[in-house]
Amino acid sequence: MSVHRIEKTKLSFSDQWKALGNLPKFIRLIWNTNKQLTVANIILRVIASVLPLAILLVGKEIIDTIVWLIDQPDSDKTYLWRLLFIEGGLAVLQILLRQGISLIDGLLGDLFSNKVSEDIIHHAASLDLYQFENADFYDKMERARQQTTSRTILLSLVLTQLQEIISLISLGVGLVLFSPWLILLLIIAVIPSFIGELHFNMRTYSITRSWTQERRELDYLRYLGASNESAKEVKIFNLANHLARQFRILAHKYYEVNRKLAIKKSTWAGILSSIGTIAYYGAYIVIILQTVSGTITLGTLTFLSGSFKKMQSGLQGIMLRFSQISSHSLYLSDLFDFFAIQPNIVDKENKQPFPAPIVKGFRFENVSFRYPNTDKYAIKDLSFTLAPNEKIALVGENGAGKTTLVKLLARLYDPSEGNIFIDDINLKDIDLSDLRRNIGIIFQDYIRLHFTARENISIGNVEIMDSKNGDTVEWDTRIENAAEKSLASEVISSLPGGLDQILGRRFEDGIDLSGGQWQKIALARAYMRDAKIIILDEPTSALDARAEHKVFERFTELMDGKSAVIISHRFSTVRMADRILFLNDGKLIEDGSHEELMIRNGMYAELYSLQARGYQ
Repeated sequence: MSVHRIEKTKLSFSDQWKALGNLPKFIRLIWNTNKQLTVANIILRVIASVLPLAILLVGKEIIDTIVWLIDQPDSDKTYLWRLLFIEGGLAVLQILLRQGISLIDGLLGDLFSNKVSEDIIHHAASLDLYQFENADFYDKMERARQQTTSRTILLSLVLTQLQEIISLISLGVGLVLFSPWLILLLIIAVIPSFIGELHFNMRTYSITRSWTQERRELDYLRYLGASNESAKEVKIFNLANHLARQFRILAHKYYEVNRKLAIKKSTWAGILSSIGTIAYYGAYIVIILQTVSGTITLGTLTFLSGSFKKMQSGLQGIMLRFSQISSHSLYLSDLFDFFAIQPNIVDKENKQPFPAPIVKGFRFENVSFRYPNTDKYAIKDLSFTLAPNEKIALVGENGAGKTTLVKLLARLYDPSEGNIFIDDINLKDIDLSDLRRNIGIIFQDYIRLHFTARENISIGNVEIMDSKNGDTVEWDTRIENAAEKSLASEVISSLPGGLDQILGRRFEDGIDLSGGQWQKIALARAYMRDAKIIILDEPTSALDARAEHKVFERFTELMDGKSAVIISHRFSTVRMADRILFLNDGKLIEDGSHEELMIRNGMYAELYSLQARGYQ
């Protein structure tokens, strides 16, 4: 690991040169973020790029005219004032263009960050579950996610500030060489911009501070959309669109607040900077008059003019530095490397819908599975059936392959060997979204969303939740029914905010729950969707014996007409199942009802007796 890090820090010139290949992809991303702002940015930059040349040409003409006027002091000076007016106008325009470019860069940078964050949520949801369990992949995803929070406009802002400092220094040097008293005029020209910058920096800080919690919510949504802890639920409940939508709404609100401030800041900065430029040109008029009258030499005028021109070209030179561009391109590699990762579990072109109704049920046929980069099989040569409306329990010690089996059933993994069928259709041929709409799973390591209780339960059927079109009464009734079935209603009734209470301590006014209370909330999700098969992985591990008995009494009643798979270490629970599959080291050892397995007096009976004696 340390060797890898050392190698990555030693970047050669060729590495930096290769990184420049990221720029076309980066430009395409910006173009796809907002075409209108991108076009406006290009137009403003093109105009700004020709202004220095125009100013030089006008300045040359001014000098030539002045020289002529020295020899002809009684001549009409109208042409000179016209040239001066033109050059002053071009200078003001250059400042306004600079502010416009800065404004657009900022807005485009915010939109780019939001768009890439959404893209990461969607792309992460499309990837295979095993990829989230790979350390290298997770590091790559984390680095990609970090790129979305880095302001793409940062370099432009820093260089703009640097250019303005250089401009002030250049002007100051010119004025000192000419006449120290003009320093006072320079200070007067700078003070308005300084005060304006100070004011808007404080406004920006105030907004940033007041939006701290909202920005943490955005980070939390990014985390949920692309995290190993939430990957299963995002896939099973098809949460990607919902999370991206929630992110988009909140991010847009934050963007709008920043946009209004950015427009005000850019406008006032342009005005105040223009005042400074006008003040400078007031001094310039005095200098010209003194030059015409012979008070100062033409060389002095030329030097001061050269200092002014240096102000105009500073930013362009800085932005073209190769080292800075290549450095930013290297960071872009993390983002594009992540988007280059593709899933293996995808829909086929001739995908088929989930059978409705299920006629024959599920069939595992010589199924084996091993995790990537491992030699040991988690599941080995497994064959069994799950009939329609049948309830089976998976029993075995930790590591026996129970959770892996249900992940295969939901096609979070594909078998390494063998096949899984539903009504004689290979599971790989079933539409993935349709499959997961018809399977409700509550995993042992279920996600604890730091959302409201309503949202925590609603994600069990996120498609309907996002399309309910304001029909909150019917939807709340559905939530309350699900909560009643899972005993979560007892939890909700004890919360100060009821269904609107934020759960967890991550956000202000949030209330954390006990393990058993969280588990009841999670169970309610399973009742939110009209799934054909319900899978509960240790669904009552945090419940006391009385609550567990009530839950499974209701579960048995509510599962009428549905298939169910239960994983539990409590034999008082699994004996309620129609059939029990006992797994050991990834293999199916015993299969039968509780009574049949007890009569067989095998491994199931042995473990059941051991557990029973513990309660005596």
